[in-house]
Amino acid sequence: MYPDDLKYTVEHEWVRSPGEHEGSVRVGITDFAQDALGDIVYVSLPEVGDTIESGSTCGELESTKSVSDIYAPVTGEVVARNETLDATPELVNSDPYAGGWLFEVVASDPAQLDDLLEVDAYVATLDG
Repeated sequence: MYPDDLKYTVEHEWVRSPGEHEGSVRVGITDFAQDALGDIVYVSLPEVGDTIESGSTCGELESTKSVSDIYAPVTGEVVARNETLDATPELVNSDPYAGGWLFEVVASDPAQLDDLLEVDAYVATLDG
């Protein structure tokens, strides 16, 4: 249910390294998060060139139930965003680990990735 080649945050984001752009990581939300949110109808993402700070809000996901913040998993510069989500935000629900990715960021310090959770540690947070 949760890919073991990803890193995770307690805010239910995943990070895939490497991303499509040189030095970047790709960010999305987990299956747990998309299920809890319900049907996503609008996505607000950081802009390319924005600097985001680990743990800070950098976007929003609006569902039929509520609006939820997206938190930056690492500090760095946004180098890509999933423009497809503008027209088809439901991809976050139907394909959270592939077509429903959110954005890519180049971490200002790649060592930040070491602080993210492995799959077993992330799953353990869901049981609490």
